[in-house]
Amino acid sequence: MKVLKSVAGLAALGVLAGCMEAPVTGSSGNRLDVEAYDAAVASIGCALVTDADYGAVEFQAGMTREEVLALTQRKLSRGQAVQLETGGIRLTTGTCAVA
Repeated sequence: MKVLKSVAGLAALGVLAGCMEAPVTGSSGNRLDVEAYDAAVASIGCALVTDADYGAVEFQAGMTREEVLALTQRKLSRGQAVQLETGGIRLTTGTCAVA
């Protein structure tokens, strides 16, 4: 009976592991620091609109443009950011959550 419980427990862990989110990786294969991205975007007013905005986030977060764009797309697809009428985006979670 203990063996069956152990097998059931391992199966449950396997199912949970399948639900865990894979780390975000950049073009260089490195794991992206989502917290650094969020902090950098918050520091410029929570919106990415101009080339200068993206450049500031790249510099502060230590990411390439491709990595910033990939993480921005991920935020949009998860409802953690919204498209602005200006063509940019605004984060809507964490420090950037709209009250």
